[in-house]
Amino acid sequence: MLLRIPNVLSDEQVTRIFPTLLAAEWIDGKATAGRQSAQVKRNMQIREGDPAARAAGQEIVASLERNALFVSAALPARIFPPLFNRYTEGEAFGNHVDNAIRRITGTPQSIRTDLSATLFLTPPDEYDGGELVIEDTYGVHQVKLPPGEMILYPASSLHHVLPITRGARISSFFWIQSMVRDDGARALLFDLDLAIQRLESSLQPGETLPLTNVYHNLLRRWADG
Repeated sequence: MLLRIPNVLSDEQVTRIFPTLLAAEWIDGKATAGRQSAQVKRNMQIREGDPAARAAGQEIVASLERNALFVSAALPARIFPPLFNRYTEGEAFGNHVDNAIRRITGTPQSIRTDLSATLFLTPPDEYDGGELVIEDTYGVHQVKLPPGEMILYPASSLHHVLPITRGARISSFFWIQSMVRDDGARALLFDLDLAIQRLESSLQPGETLPLTNVYHNLLRRWADG
């Protein structure tokens, strides 16, 4: 399931956060790449643990926890602390797949990467190229979104970032461990939840209760742990 999620961050939040990220400590993006990804990764990213990145990441996670569309689609159990990358002219990230398990730096904890997320922070008219390209069973999708909007997709998907030919693109990227690890089951629950919400607006109170019961019983069946 490939899903565009608007308004993860407001314009005010992006405007306030962006300068703090520019002033942070940037390092070679290969620092968090696996062996295979490092061969095709050309970008910069903010050092993990940088105070500006930590504060911005906490704000992103707090916004996601209040975002009903994200919660319904991802059914998040754990969210990896958001990272931040920058692509400038000539930089790109070749085709790759994200690691199945990511250890959270500085902790003994790790997460299973069921979903990948990219939150765009740079206005799209400020750079050329830099599209996130995601391959799934329905084809190849190019993604380039306004600041504060996010794309959510299965971490098992092959994906790449096209070369920047003008300007620079700054984004946040991170992963989600879902309560439901199977993408097909998670998509069915998402569709059912949306259908229940639409019906609730046109039916009498309580009439959607049988469907709500089905939803939660399926969630019990498919949720981990």
